[in-house]
Amino acid sequence: AGQITSNHSRLERCVAITTSITNGLSEREANDALTAHVCKGPQQHEEVCLGLFTLLLTEPPQAQRCYRDLTLVNRDGMNVVLIKINQILMEKFLKLQDVCRTQLVWLVRELVKSGVIGADGVLMTLMKQIAGGDITSKNLWLAENVLDILVEQREWVLKSGMLVAMSVYTYLRLIVDHGTPSLLPLRQREVDFCVGLLRERFMECFIIGRDLVRLLQNVARIPEMELLWRDLLHNPQALSPQFTGLLQLLTSRTSRKFLACRLTPDMETKLLFMTSRVRFGQQKRYQDWFQRQYLSTAESQSLRCDLIRYICGVVHPSNEVLSSDILPRWAIIGWLLTTCTSNVAASNAKLALFYDWLFFNPEKDSIMNIEPAILVMHHSMKPHPAITATLLDFMCRIIPHFFPPLEVQVRQGVFNSLNFIMEKRVLAHLAPLFDNPKLDRELRSMLRERFPEFCSSPSPPTEVKMEESVPMEMDNHVLDKEDGCYDNTDATFSDDEEELNNKGKKREFRFHQIKETFIDEPADITPYVDQLDETLKEKVLQLQKSSDTETQCEVMQEIVDLILEEDFESEQMSALASCLSELFKSHFRGDVLPEEISEESLEESVCKPVCLIFRNLCQMQEDNSGFSVLLDMLAELYQKQPKIGYHLLYYLKASKAAAGKMSLYESFAQATALGDLHTCLMMDMKACQEDDVRLLCYLTPSIYSEFPDETLRSGELLNMIVAVIDSTQLQELMCHVMMGNLVMFRKDSVLNILIQSLDWETFEQYSTWQLFLAHSIPLETIIPILQHLKYKEHPEALSCLLLQLRRENPSEEMVKMVLSRPCHQEDQFTTSILRHWAAKHDDLLAEHIKALLIKNNNMPRKRQSLRSSSSKLAQLTLEQMLEHLDCLRLSLNNTKNNFFSQTPILQALQHVQASCDEAHKMRFSDLFSLAEEYEDSSKPPKSRRKAPASSPRSRKGAAAPPANNEDDSASSSASEEEDSKPKPPKRKRKGSSAVGSDSD
Repeated sequence: AGQITSNHSRLERCVAITTSITNGLSEREANDALTAHVCKGPQQHEEVCLGLFTLLLTEPPQAQRCYRDLTLVNRDGMNVVLIKINQILMEKFLKLQDVCRTQLVWLVRELVKSGVIGADGVLMTLMKQIAGGDITSKNLWLAENVLDILVEQREWVLKSGMLVAMSVYTYLRLIVDHGTPSLLPLRQREVDFCVGLLRERFMECFIIGRDLVRLLQNVARIPEMELLWRDLLHNPQALSPQFTGLLQLLTSRTSRKFLACRLTPDMETKLLFMTSRVRFGQQKRYQDWFQRQYLSTAESQSLRCDLIRYICGVVHPSNEVLSSDILPRWAIIGWLLTTCTSNVAASNAKLALFYDWLFFNPEKDSIMNIEPAILVMHHSMKPHPAITATLLDFMCRIIPHFFPPLEVQVRQGVFNSLNFIMEKRVLAHLAPLFDNPKLDRELRSMLRERFPEFCSSPSPPTEVKMEESVPMEMDNHVLDKEDGCYDNTDATFSDDEEELNNKGKKREFRFHQIKETFIDEPADITPYVDQLDETLKEKVLQLQKSSDTETQCEVMQEIVDLILEEDFESEQMSALASCLSELFKSHFRGDVLPEEISEESLEESVCKPVCLIFRNLCQMQEDNSGFSVLLDMLAELYQKQPKIGYHLLYYLKASKAAAGKMSLYESFAQATALGDLHTCLMMDMKACQEDDVRLLCYLTPSIYSEFPDETLRSGELLNMIVAVIDSTQLQELMCHVMMGNLVMFRKDSVLNILIQSLDWETFEQYSTWQLFLAHSIPLETIIPILQHLKYKEHPEALSCLLLQLRRENPSEEMVKMVLSRPCHQEDQFTTSILRHWAAKHDDLLAEHIKALLIKNNNMPRKRQSLRSSSSKLAQLTLEQMLEHLDCLRLSLNNTKNNFFSQTPILQALQHVQASCDEAHKMRFSDLFSLAEEYEDSSKPPKSRRKAPASSPRSRKGAAAPPANNEDDSASSSASEEEDSKPKPPKRKRKGSSAVGSDSD
């Protein structure tokens, strides 16, 4: 029963009561006993109905008998069961195990067969759970089973006009996802079902409105649909005598019910949360979560249209939200547009955005449906002009191409939209958008031709009567000051981009606001407290009146005890959570970590009323029935107050009572609506980062040690930390690493994380490298990063690597990776490290270079290119090695270093010269000339070699000569430049080809 719903203890009690009544009785006696029990009162009736319902879901062999008993003993037309099914479908369907899911669909089928009043509503809720853009086996199974019910019970379906329209809308949309060969049988059944209902009950489908045309357009090439499409365009009377043609449908606005039915409850909850709770500028982690969950597959491209239509048509924030710093709708839509990876998906997404513009009627349609499109274009002009350009281009071209016979009406619709946007002052003038120098000449010309009325320069501001919607649009979506589109009253608002870039100021302002709000606004729990029963209500009011912490803790413990009682009604959970989040506002706004950290101060900091819930959880065993109830309470509280997550993490680390209980957080994460430890942890740490960097650093060691799989596999948490810490906090973290308290990298994932860090800010990258160097991970583990580093784009990583390589004895792999870098005149990385190794480890470096030169010279050309294209390593070519050696030769000119007189180098050069082509011999003649004397006879060079060969090694023991080597580099720099001047063009060309291979 615990698999089904959060208030499982209540359902368990209902099952126990039902089972005890029927235990040991014959079928007839059991039925009589249940009937007698339900007649005692509404509570007994509800207990038996829910008990049978739970048994039906969890015990398939008993399902048929339980359903028969349910139909016999219920006294309310199955109302209790229908309410519970809807609750599970809306809140817990994703958490159901396969057996329960199968049984639930079976029960809905039985309810439909029995013609239970209200079964159509349950079936529509079940349809809502079929996700768009998802062809996983579970989703396909659900789509097929719901279709089976609709087809089998067709006569019953036809009795409900709304069910007819909703099922047609749902399956027309799903047909798009089922185009692969393996899904064609399912698609054919869906096509037959939709065509049948559209032809038989077209006027009932007509209530869908203009989005019916949009869905039909997407499937119009399927033969049966094409015939229907032709009738829609050319013979409307064939569908219904009341249907006059396409224009009649396109001028009818689509109801919110249909736009909302194509999002699962989970998607809808997350989108509504983003548009009502998330601050603008802090949305990335929520968008990343949403993308991972729903938009990461190729099939999910089609889901973006559903999301955009939902945001435009359903999410209409209040003026209060619009005038706050909550994430605006246009920002989410802009993100969805930028994540489209196919042209078809991008085109469909743009159509979804502009769809209400095409036949916009100010008297029937809402400004909120067309507002996102204009604001996406306006706000993208500065940071992403290409997005604005493509949307403006689409807006112009859709007018003649949407449906040529209705071009006049479409032009009028778009004109009405733009006019209404100016009337409502969403934007004061359109000229800065339509005639912007960032747009190319052809597009500006097309805009002037299509919309001359909106392209003229703005006239001097006149007094305009501000309508009710003015603050709604202007406060949240303010124009850039240089556009000059607002009068002086708007000058107090800052540019969006400026606010985002200036994070420090924004954070400081936000904290200032919080303190003021806390002082001015006492907690208002009136809307929620009346939903509680008398005992609980009394305790909550007592908590509100208490002023000292000790009394509040006592009352809070009493509230927890009430929650843990068996007869606690779980329906009160949400109202209670709302009350507590309001009453504990001050706790969530104040500093969590004490100024001076000691055992006493930490223990005192966790003696807050809200911590009573944490403490009780720590004292319970996980198999205790009260444990899950308290977790559900926390999950409800988390919905109202997301900061509860990192407060729990703090309690688990700081409190003695929670020692060794950090795994409790994992249970909490699974109980939340997110249901995923990684996502929950990242969101909570992000919230902590935004509120309190000291606390973030305090929590970091325990988070990394307790949840290594969640923290070490990606750079997400690391980026949060290095983005906000200062140099002192960095040093403290490095000390933790060196003392063994903190492990932030492990061998199997460190390379991937360092590659991710290449896109971070300079200080963030330096901090990451410092933390990496504090670990004892061999440099060879991450040396392949060199293939990703470009000398102009990644100076931070190259600097840190250079200093670290300087301390290493070169291995063959290190030398190989260093030599595999493209050779550019300005990129001194390879030359500088080779020069250093030539001074410090000349014999070792000479042996490695000899091995690599001979290995690459012997490798056939074709085989080499094939190997390099399939290998993840950077391509190492003979030419590249010779280029780097030539640069090293020039660098060592006029110095006392005898690196190129060593036997291994001379042998390797001789070997290469003997087999390379004439072009290479000419190009690297100076390099090969070093080996000419060695070629004449083998013995004399060896005897001559002994003296100079020993001199570099003898110099290594002395203190002064290495310093001279460093000085030599400065004195020889002028001659290096002169020597290398004729060669750069060739080197640059070859280097660029190597870069190309590298990226492959």
